[in-house]
Order: sequence, then structure tokens, then C-alpha cells
Amino acid sequence: MRIITEFATAKKLLSSKKTLYPSSKSLNIGKSSQQAFNKNLSISEMVRHILKEIEQTGDKGVKRLTKIFDNIDLNSIEVSKTEIDHSFDRINPKLLKSLHASAERIKLFHSQNPFKTWFDKQNGFGQIIKPITSAGIYVPGGNAIFPSTILMTAIPAKMAGVEKIIISTPPRNGDIDPLLLATAKIAGVDQIFQIGGAQAIAAMTYGTQTIPKVEIVCGPGNIFVTLAKKMVFGEVGVDGLYGPTETLIIADEHANIAHCTADLLAQAEHDPLATPILITTSKKIADTINSNIMEQSKKITRSSIAQSSLKNNGLIILVEDINQAIELSNIFAPEHLSLMINKSEQYLDQIVNAGIIFSGKSAHEVIGDYVAGPSHVMPTNQTAKFNSGINILTFMKIIPVVNLDNLSSQKLKELNEIAFTLAMSEGFEAHAYAAESRLDSL
Repeated sequence: MRIITEFATAKKLLSSKKTLYPSSKSLNIGKSSQQAFNKNLSISEMVRHILKEIEQTGDKGVKRLTKIFDNIDLNSIEVSKTEIDHSFDRINPKLLKSLHASAERIKLFHSQNPFKTWFDKQNGFGQIIKPITSAGIYVPGGNAIFPSTILMTAIPAKMAGVEKIIISTPPRNGDIDPLLLATAKIAGVDQIFQIGGAQAIAAMTYGTQTIPKVEIVCGPGNIFVTLAKKMVFGEVGVDGLYGPTETLIIADEHANIAHCTADLLAQAEHDPLATPILITTSKKIADTINSNIMEQSKKITRSSIAQSSLKNNGLIILVEDINQAIELSNIFAPEHLSLMINKSEQYLDQIVNAGIIFSGKSAHEVIGDYVAGPSHVMPTNQTAKFNSGINILTFMKIIPVVNLDNLSSQKLKELNEIAFTLAMSEGFEAHAYAAESRLDSL
């Protein structure tokens, strides 16, 4: 891992955003582009073609593109209820118990809902809270399966009151892993569709003969999924645009070195593009972790992935004090922030940018990934500066209500005169006259 000892250097490095969009050449999409559309396209152009085809041809386009991109002939786009029910028979009982336990923790967290309908009669205003009617959740596939992502997205939607929740996930070896099917039922998902990539986002956005159109599309995915979500925003709601995962650990001299190392390694095994960062006040901790972590990475199954992440994206930054560490963290706005420092709760008010904070010696990212309670779908690539992770508000609408019938005539006259004056200042005479017409009856 790269070690940085100059604060100014660290500040400059952490200020720079990573690109979400690698080049078409680096992804080697030329062959699939030719097969699908008979031309060489950039990633963005290819996603636009996919969106257009699904919008125009529906199920036919879904099946054609799934055959080209995944080499799978889809006999059925939707997974049957029977297959979902039978999936439980194929799951280890201990694993099922863990899924149910995780689901209960997630429900408990999202049940603490501070958003309420209210109305102030004296002032004539208030708000009502209404859930979005339908949600489409994308669950990534590739070289791993993510039942935890189903729990972390579908349960907040369910707790918000969403009536219709569907999932789209790419098939592996021709079908969906029974673990995903069982998890979806535990989470309260209504329908499951076995398609992936940009075509899945398009299908949930526009609707097809089989897949219903939804009001919001959410969940993480690869570059094609992320670009598709960006392009369909406005046609449908979108929770966020997610890049490679990140963890930033702030550690003082009292931090447990083994725990710091384990958490950095856990982050690194996600993806070669994952970013594990340690900011510490202790040179001993920095040197010890840097000396040992690559050797420890050789012992895990996803060793090559972890080593690539540590080598290319891993950072260890030495700072003078915790205040400097927090300043750097706020600049980077990490997806996951772990405070492995004494009296960590005293520093919470100083943290303004983070997807989630793990405070204290017992909390850590892996607990957050699976069972802490909050969703693990969190903002990346500095978007924590303006966005939050998935929560029940992701699936809710706040609708203001104005009812002035209980206000006095004097107050109504005052409000209409203000509206008249402001409307005239903007040159909207009809607006002004609409307000003025109310004055005659007061």
C-alpha cells in the first residue's frame, strides 16, 4: 500500500474524484458491440442502443440481448412462484436462520421512522407522507451472488409501504441461485426477473410485455447498469449512481492492528477497483499493517482481487492528530467510515460527509454489510457530500398541504397582498390578479 506522510499531498489526492466510466477499450466491448448492433460503439453509445431497443421491442429485445451478452436462451423471463417456494428446500438451515435474523435487524432499523404526516392549523400548512407505488431493484451478479443486497434494498422499500417490489438479477448458468430466490421471498419481493445489465434497467423503466414499469429503480451494478440509471433518470426515479466500494479507517495509537488489517483486507476483496484507506496518527500501526497485509491477502480465496485493490488503490496516510484525519475524511466523503479511536462518539459532530459511520471498537464494516440494520447500499465516489444511502425516504414522497380556511381575514389579506406584490415584481399579472381577486371577499 502507498504511504503518504505529507498532509497537503494527502489532501490533494483525496480531493480528486475517480472516474465512474472506464474506457470502452479497457472493457473490451468491441466484440459484443458488433454482435448486438453491428458496429463498434463506446460504452455510452452501447447503453443508449440497449435502452432504445428494450423501449421499442420489450421482451423480444430482452431475450435477444441476454442471448448475446450472457449466452443464455431465456425460456421464461420471470421466475415462477413454484421455483421460489422450492428454493427454501435447497438452503442450509443455518444460512436461512441468518437471513431471517438479518432481515429482522434491518426491519427494526427502518421502523424508526422520523418522517410523519403533520398539519399546523394556525399557520395553514403541513405535509403528508406517501410511499412510491412501485420499485424495481437491481441485484448484481457476475462472479458473486448478493442475497444481502436484496435484504438491504427490498426491506426499506417494504417498510416505506411500497405496494409492488420487483427484482431483476442476471442468471448464472441459466438460472437464478436458490439463495437469491429464498432471500427475495423473505424480504417481501413480489416478482423476480432473470435479466441483468442495462437491459434490466431499461425493462423496469419502460416496462415490457412481462416486466412491469416501476416508479423508481435502485440498487448497485456495473458500469452498464450505472450509465443506464443515469440515462433513464427523469423517466423514472433513481436512488443514486454507485461506483467501486470504499472504506476509510481512522485509527489512533490504541487501535487494534489485527482488526484494522482485517477490515482493509475485507474491503479489498470486493473488487480490484475497491479503495481501502487507513488514516492514522501512529507510525507503528502504519508500518505494521503495510508490512503484513499483502502477505495476509495471499491466504484468502479472492487473493488476486484483494492484492490488485491494495496495490493500485490502497492508501495509508500518517497525520498529526485526529482532527487532521477527520478533515481528510470529509474531503474524501467515504462510503464507509470506521472510527477506531478512543472516545469516537466525541468526534461524530465533526463528520459531515460519509455514507455510514462505524463508531467504537465493536462496530465494523462487515457487520454493516450484513446485519447491523442500515442498508449497505451507500453513496460512493464523493457523492456522500450530497446523497445518502438507501433508506425508507428513498421510497417516500413528501407532499406539502396548504389549507388556509382557519386563518383570520386579516392574515389572509396580508398573505394575498404579499403574493400580489411579489407576482407584480416578476411581471406575472395574472398571478397578481388571482391573489387580488381574493381580497374582495375578505
